[in-house]
Amino acid sequence: MSQQQAGPGALFAIGGAEDKLKKRTVLQEFVEAAGGSKARIVVVPTASSLGPDVVDVYHALFAALGAESVVGVRPENREDADDPAFLEPLNDATGIFMTGGNQLKLAGVVTGTAFGRAVTAAHARGAAVGGTSAGASILAEHMIAFGRSGATPRQRMSQLSNGLGLFQGAIVDQHFAQRNRYGRLLSLVAQSPGLLGIGVDEDTAAVVRGTHLEVVGRGAVTIFDGSRITSNAHYAKRSEPILASGVVLHVLPATATFDLRDRVLLSYGPQPPAEEIAVLEAAEADLRKLAKEIAAEGVSPRYYEQHKKRAGRRTTKRPAAAGESRPEATEPITAGAELDTPDRTQSDSGSE
Repeated sequence: MSQQQAGPGALFAIGGAEDKLKKRTVLQEFVEAAGGSKARIVVVPTASSLGPDVVDVYHALFAALGAESVVGVRPENREDADDPAFLEPLNDATGIFMTGGNQLKLAGVVTGTAFGRAVTAAHARGAAVGGTSAGASILAEHMIAFGRSGATPRQRMSQLSNGLGLFQGAIVDQHFAQRNRYGRLLSLVAQSPGLLGIGVDEDTAAVVRGTHLEVVGRGAVTIFDGSRITSNAHYAKRSEPILASGVVLHVLPATATFDLRDRVLLSYGPQPPAEEIAVLEAAEADLRKLAKEIAAEGVSPRYYEQHKKRAGRRTTKRPAAAGESRPEATEPITAGAELDTPDRTQSDSGSE
């Protein structure tokens, strides 16, 4: 991925438990998006119940990955979040990273305060803004505060609160496959079909640039599109199962790119350079031409291959008896040759 660009920065919704010891793919991508060797990253550990250690860990990680500077800023209440001393480091940040922990606490401290507005302003001018676990959920306008696990969507399965609103038109859930959060995300999509449900696995990031989402890491991003859903969410009682019919499901592994506006898959898999694509297309065209030439002689490519295999088996199964005469396996097979009776299921026109 490229480094920081003009305009709004990248958003990194990380599903939690990102690799901190080996490849560190997700964190490396975040540093690159924040400016690489010029990255100035602010770590916000407000959601975490841990002490200074959590900042120390991310400081060491981001510094090892090449960031120019890493500082921790920890507002613990809304008074802190309106204090100019807590805002100053954000003004010069090229990357803002929010840790995991209690997402309801994070929302209660940050949203609707000067600190939250400063994060939004930093993103608008080009800073990469990311978060892991709770820090991922708060990127959306509506965030999951808490809820139950389970595969079946049920009424009252989760609670929403306000997020930062950087990620519009979506609800983000994390630790998705590992904690079986399919049901609670699907229940929210059934209740608010205009929102995309985005579930992010651990050590995986949904990286959003503009209207495009790209998947980075070793897991997958699951997307529920309920724009054509049929549901009984408006009258299901208490904790009853919710009807969710017609939901479009996308499970996107690493390298997959998704259009959030049109809600369609754009690409997946490593994309070869343009010159390699041209070579592959030319080779494919040559192969198609050869297939047509073979078909024009009255023998389909598969029929030709079957004859070669049968001829090879005849030379290995048994030796020719004394005085027995058989054609050699190396003799060419031409149109109309009758070495064997063709398979009756095989078309004579050359098409398969």
